[in-house]
Amino acid sequence: MEIKHYIAQAVTEKSQAAEARRHAASLAGILNLSRKDASNVAIIVTELAMNLAKHTTGGELLLHQLRHKTAVGVEVIALDKGPGMANIGQCLSDGYSSTGSPGTGLGAVQRLSTLFDVLSVPQLGTVVLVRYWSDPKVERSSTGGFHVGAVSIPKPGESFSGDSWTIELTGNRAKFLLVDGLGHGQLAADASNAAIRAFHKISQDGSANVLTAINKALHGTRGAAVAVTEIEQLAGILRFAGIGNISSCIWTRDGIKKMVSLHGIVGADVRKIQEFSHPWSNQAILLMHSDGLHNRYVFEKYPGIMNRHPGIIAGVFYRDNNRGSDDSTVLVARAKTGT
Repeated sequence: MEIKHYIAQAVTEKSQAAEARRHAASLAGILNLSRKDASNVAIIVTELAMNLAKHTTGGELLLHQLRHKTAVGVEVIALDKGPGMANIGQCLSDGYSSTGSPGTGLGAVQRLSTLFDVLSVPQLGTVVLVRYWSDPKVERSSTGGFHVGAVSIPKPGESFSGDSWTIELTGNRAKFLLVDGLGHGQLAADASNAAIRAFHKISQDGSANVLTAINKALHGTRGAAVAVTEIEQLAGILRFAGIGNISSCIWTRDGIKKMVSLHGIVGADVRKIQEFSHPWSNQAILLMHSDGLHNRYVFEKYPGIMNRHPGIIAGVFYRDNNRGSDDSTVLVARAKTGT
C-alpha cells in the first residue's frame, strides 16, 4: 500500500471545516474517484470536521490518498483534545446527531467507511480513523498479514517532508522502512525518496543488508536517518538495523522494548551497520517514529488502545508527542492474527 504525505488541517471553527471539505474534493479529483465515491468522501470529511468544530478543542483533521495496485482511496484521521465521548455506542447509533447535521453524525461516517475505528478517553480526547476505498475488498489485502497505520506530516510551513515510510510484504515476511532526510524541505525529501526507491529494488533479506544497500544509494544526497525492521511471523523473529535519530520499539502487554539505532548519517557518515534480533509475538506491536516526535510512551492512559487499529495508535501518538518544529512521522504495525 502506497501512502502519500498527509494534509493537516486545524479545525477549531466551521470555516475550517469547509476548507477540509475542499481538501477532500481535491484528493477525490487527483484519485479520479467516481461521483458517488467523491460524494461519500465529502460527507465523511464534513461530518468529522463539523464534530471537531462544534464539540472539541485542539481539533485537527489529517487526510491523505491511498493506493494499492490499481485501487485508490482516502484515509481520514480526526484528532482532538476535547472532553471525549461519554457513550460511543450512542454516537454511532443510526440517526444520532447531537447537532442535527445533515449526514446524521458519526453513524453516517461509520456506514460509509470501508474501515472505521475510534478511541475516546474522557478529558483526553478522541481519535477517529476512517479509510474509504473505491473497492472495499482492497482493505483486507493491501497490507498482507499486518494491520498498518501511520501519520507523516511536514514541518509547519514546508511544502515537502523529509520523512518517508514504506512497507514490503512477501508471504509471512514483512519489511518496514522509516526515513528522516537530513534537515527539511526539498533536499531532505530527495534523500528520503532515494531511500524509498532503493528499498523497493533490494532483493536481499535481512535488515542489515537492506540498510547497507540504502547507504550506497544515498551517496551524493544530503543523507538521512534510516531504520529497517524485518519481521518473520512464522519464525517469531524481528530483525532491526538503524542509523540515526529514529526511535523504534516493540510494545507488548509486558511493556516497551526499545531497539538500538547506531550513530551516523546514512549516505554520508556510517561507521558500522549492525543487525539486532528480537523475539516477535503476533500479539506485539511495532512502533517507529522520527525525532519530530517526543519519546513518550504513556499508553497506559488509554484503556484498550492495544486493541485498536494501528492507525488509531499512530494518531494518538502524533497528537500527544508532536514537537511542531520538524517533519513528524510515526509508523505502527501489528499482525492481523493478533486481533
